[in-house]
Formats: sequence, C-alpha cells, structure tokens
Amino acid sequence: MSSIVAYARVSTGQQDYQTQVDRLTAAGASKVFSEKRSGVDGGRPVLAECMRYVREGDTLIVTKLDRLARSTADLYKIVTELADKGVGFKVLDDAAVDTTTRTGKLVMGILALIAEFETEIRKERQMEGIAKAKAEGRMGGRPKLLNSEIEGRIRELRASGTSIRGIAAEVGFSKATVQKVLA
Repeated sequence: MSSIVAYARVSTGQQDYQTQVDRLTAAGASKVFSEKRSGVDGGRPVLAECMRYVREGDTLIVTKLDRLARSTADLYKIVTELADKGVGFKVLDDAAVDTTTRTGKLVMGILALIAEFETEIRKERQMEGIAKAKAEGRMGGRPKLLNSEIEGRIRELRASGTSIRGIAAEVGFSKATVQKVLA
C-alpha cells in the first residue's frame, strides 16, 4: 500500500518546523520526518532515514523545495534516488514540482539539465583557476617551509659535527625532516 511521507526541516534550532508539519499532515502525510539542521553542511541524518523509509509507490512531500535541497545538483540527486525506488515527489508550494505527473517529470528533467550545466560551469571555473595559478607560479598544497637556505644550514651544521637532534633544535624542524635533507 502506498503512502504519503513528508520531510520538514528548519535551518537553526531557533526556528520551529511545526507549521511545516501541520501543513504536511493536512496534505495527507501519514509519516513526517523532521529535523533542525542546516542543509548546507550536507549531514542530514533524518533525511537519510526518510530516504531509507520510503518504498515503491510512496510519495515524498515537502512544503518548499529549499527544505529538501540547497542546490539544483543536490535536488537532482535526491529526486533521482527517489525515482529509482519508484517514489514520487511533490512540493506543496510549487505545483510544477510533482514527479507523479508528466509536467512535473518534465520540470525535473529541466532541473537535471540545469544541475549538469552548473556542474560543468563549476568544473570549468575550477580548471581556469588552476591554470591561472600555475601561470602565476602558484601551486596547490601547503607552502614549503624548507628552503635552500635552511637546507644549506642543516648540511653545514652536520659537517661541523652537530648531532641530528642538535640540528633539529637549531633549525626548528623535526629530526625526521633533518634526516630527509641529509639523505
């Protein structure tokens, strides 16, 4: 037997999701999953529980699209997972987002294309940024702390008979780093 399952979320502990819960229950939800958590951090355990709970033939409803996802790509991922399970998806405040209808499926298809487009743009910008940084002589990763001057000082101290431990204390690096320079 299919049922209507709902998900309600507020971003902060100061907000209250009871209004959402009331609307979702009035819309026929037999089970409401609710949580107080930011959608930005991605860690939404109650949403994960909701996704495990829904079964083929069920419909997941939310009051607003931003209660479920913070980006088009995130939305597309969630809705695709629902579709793969045979679960419909509806947004109470936006009748166009209803995967149980042909029009709603069309809207979701368009959102999928937008998500793909956003991903491609993000990748393109990232690659441009990396290329620009390389052209300017900046490389990724942590800046090197050792330089040729310090390496020279390490070799000089060792040549004068200073112990590895003594060199490490003198230059402010670990014994392992000193040993790597001397290897």
